Amino acid sequence: MKKAKIVCGIAFCLILFCVFAASVYAKNEKVATPREPGVYIKTTKGLIRLLPNIVFDENGVFFVESNDPAHFFLKDFQYFVLYGKHDMGVLTVNPMGFYQPSALGKPRFAFGKDIELDVRPQGKDMYIVKPKGLLGRGYYSIWINDTAWDFMLD
Repeated sequence: MKKAKIVCGIAFCLILFCVFAASVYAKNEKVATPREPGVYIKTTKGLIRLLPNIVFDENGVFFVESNDPAHFFLKDFQYFVLYGKHDMGVLTVNPMGFYQPSALGKPRFAFGKDIELDVRPQGKDMYIVKPKGLLGRGYYSIWINDTAWDFMLD
């Protein structure tokens, strides 16, 4: 009986050691620096660059015209990486809702309510941006000044 208690105590200590070692390893995980400035999505496959889109203002409504945004699986999405000189004071991540078609028939999407973000600097001109809540499937945009990087989570 005494031997079993000693073995259980040693096993418990080993399990605790493994849990704490794994959390320290994850905390010190380094993000690969992108080659050129831009906005990236970190997925399970690596960093994928998003293409920028122009923000339009029509009668006080801010919107973008959809240009076939990048699609990602929700299960693969981890966080955003912003690399380069950006005004982080005006950074928002927004869901997008259909606004109206343009004169040429392209769909226009208006910005929804801002999603709360956790922004951490990661070296010079590089930021890790994580939403504080969970993102669901849908059409989203990262918006800084007159530029938006739109994408879809499937």
